[in-house]
Amino acid sequence: MRLAVAALLLATTPAALMAHPFETGRTGAPLGLSQDPPGPATVPVPKEQLLVPPAGADHWTIASSSAKHGDTWRWTLPDGSIAYRQSQSLRGWITETDAVVKLGPDGNPTSIVIRGVSPAGDAAETFVLAADGSARWKSSADTGSATGAAGKFYIDSYGPSALGNLLVEQMIKAGPAGLPLLPTGRATLERTGIKQTVTGPGGATRQVELGWMKGLGMSPTAVWLDGDKPFGIVSWINTLPAGWEAAAPILKPIQEKAEAAAIKAVAATFLANPDRSPILFDNVTLFDADAGRFVPAQSVLVAGGKIARIGAAGSIAAPAGARRVDGRGKSLVPGLWDAHRHIGGDWELLSNMAAGMTSFRSPGTEIDRAVDVAKRRADGSLVMGEGWVQAIVDKKDPLAAQGAETVSSAAEAIAAVRKIHDAGLWGVKFYTSMDPAWIAPAAAEAHRLGMHVSGHVPARMRPLDAVRAGYDEVTHLNFIVMQWMPQAVVDKSNTAARMEGPAKYAKDLDLNTPAVRDALAEFKRRGTTVDPTLVVFESQLTAEGGVPAPSYTAYADVVPPLVARGFRAGGYPLKENLTRDDYRKSFAKMVELVGAMHKAGIPIVAGTDGEGMELVREIELYRQAGLTPAEALQTATINVARLVGADKRTGSIAVGKEADLVLVDGDVSKDLGALRRTVTVVSDGVAMDADALRQAAGYTGRPK
Repeated sequence: MRLAVAALLLATTPAALMAHPFETGRTGAPLGLSQDPPGPATVPVPKEQLLVPPAGADHWTIASSSAKHGDTWRWTLPDGSIAYRQSQSLRGWITETDAVVKLGPDGNPTSIVIRGVSPAGDAAETFVLAADGSARWKSSADTGSATGAAGKFYIDSYGPSALGNLLVEQMIKAGPAGLPLLPTGRATLERTGIKQTVTGPGGATRQVELGWMKGLGMSPTAVWLDGDKPFGIVSWINTLPAGWEAAAPILKPIQEKAEAAAIKAVAATFLANPDRSPILFDNVTLFDADAGRFVPAQSVLVAGGKIARIGAAGSIAAPAGARRVDGRGKSLVPGLWDAHRHIGGDWELLSNMAAGMTSFRSPGTEIDRAVDVAKRRADGSLVMGEGWVQAIVDKKDPLAAQGAETVSSAAEAIAAVRKIHDAGLWGVKFYTSMDPAWIAPAAAEAHRLGMHVSGHVPARMRPLDAVRAGYDEVTHLNFIVMQWMPQAVVDKSNTAARMEGPAKYAKDLDLNTPAVRDALAEFKRRGTTVDPTLVVFESQLTAEGGVPAPSYTAYADVVPPLVARGFRAGGYPLKENLTRDDYRKSFAKMVELVGAMHKAGIPIVAGTDGEGMELVREIELYRQAGLTPAEALQTATINVARLVGADKRTGSIAVGKEADLVLVDGDVSKDLGALRRTVTVVSDGVAMDADALRQAAGYTGRPK
């Protein structure tokens, strides 16, 4: 599971089980745990009071293709308890945690104490299994208890990555029957037999095997095994034994090939014999994205992969062999676009399609990954909407973006732009650690090559500086707010300041001042597009622990239990004596700013920086900002098609355009939330049942 904040903020995810922030204390006596677990601390235990790993502790490093981000350790305390420690910095977000775990005779934890700080705030968490088999736990996500808990493995929320090794060991021991989990669920580990020899310190070799962990998230999670022990995780963040980091680029393509083979079998159920026979959608509420209006009682005929005819309900005769769909009580909208959807894993792409996302813009995907998925989409072995992909360019720096093309000069930045272009990608995205002086020459080269330029705003630049240097688009609304932030925030916008500055200052922004009006006028004059990703800031600034953020409320009952638990983890930690109400006021002003930009004529495109399930909430927030329902829906249809230059062939329902359509249950003109209730998805003229897509993607039903 990677929620909306993952690409923007977080260092780790529950899917990367051996890279999550979880370790405690200094070497010495183990931390005690009473029969009833204490509540999480109100103030995180500081780094200086956390455990210090001794020489000889088991050690893993946490790194991406761009840089090393941290370390995690495991060792045994004098009383037999197992201690863990993690220290990590990902683009300025800090994890300093430790844990002490006591094991029962079966190898499962009987007590866990986690302390420290993660990007989500206080990482404090406790778990205890009593002699009578009852269990109690407290975390930022929930407080709970269970009877009959003996033999079940408790899944922590923010413990050190290395604690995930214990889970994998227990899954291996459990075998095909699987390992029962707390708070709920069951996990299994499937060994694939796919093996590879890797080399480590001093020329030592290990033969490792690929496994798939199932039952922890929406889709299987890859783990590499060393016999009957875990070896490491290879993902967007790799967690591998210290000294064995060179294994990552060897194992990653093997892992991706195995995932591609698995997803090909699933894709075959939807695409192997694509049914492009005519379909007549009769008596639907039609969204005319070009005109920005909803038209009731319409019929739309799809034939040959195109929109063949549009007319009043009942006015189009279904041709021979056509399938007629009764659209009463339903709406037909163009295929949805997420303008900020990193490609992610193959299984996530199924979820996109289930949500009606027939097209997307990825503002940051590694070149090899982008080329690979485009090829597999073309040959019918991958269910994926049409994508317009950018690769990231950032300065070589400890705060560089993961997966970026990292550079050390303007000349290298220009060379990176050419490399991205030569790979066939659509655009380039600059990131927050870039030297501001390199933006203009690199952007000029991108424009010379016909590429789109967007990105985060580099530290020491304000958004208008970036636009004047060549940005066509600014990504994330917090960077727009940076235009009016104190210089101290702007200078550190490649750190957590890019979240904490707007969280503190946005609430006091007066949108009626000449400074704001003039800036918006210049964005408009320069043709700047903005991708706000409001759902990121809603989740981070408004959410309370224990309650799902609004983006996920409709999905809480149709995702695996551990995913639903993650929805309740809470928002960004409070800073500088600010309150959650202060944060909410800042978010409300950011919503208001989107409305002001729209009124100023600045094009808005709907992006989530999440899993895709957040897209409808993003559209709903634009409605809150003052856009009409039709204007809000345009941001996720024709506006994005115009941005990428595809509006002549897709992005709206018009005769002659490609058949990218979504039938949803409900009247979207009155309830934008109906967009979540997809019934039929038509992509490139191929009709797919949305419920079947959801099931393949790991959902248990249709969202509310």
